Amino acid sequence: QVQLVESGGGLVQAGGSLRLSCAASGSIASLKPMGWYRQAPGKQRELVTTITGGGSTNYADSVKGRFTISRDNAKNTVYLQMNSLKPEDTAVYYCQIVIFGHDYWGQGTQVTVSS
Repeated sequence: QVQLVESGGGLVQAGGSLRLSCAASGSIASLKPMGWYRQAPGKQRELVTTITGGGSTNYADSVKGRFTISRDNAKNTVYLQMNSLKPEDTAVYYCQIVIFGHDYWGQGTQVTVSS
């Protein structure tokens, strides 16, 4: 069983920055693909960014140039650095890991960007 524990959400003004963290428990999580998704009120969950075990990344067009995903494989932890935040970035952010074809999700962390 894999558990994902997220932290780092909060309230920030537009133009500000936040850094999210997600720690995956268990050695089975090592080097597995991980990502961040978000869900705004009344909207479907959407992909924000992903990172492979080797460090290859993918970003949604809406966050390119503003968000950066990274990982520390020794800690089984993935980070999301969010800069130049906009009110439309307001959402619950979820960490995801894919292990042998199964998705595991964190509990979510709220990010609110005020205008």
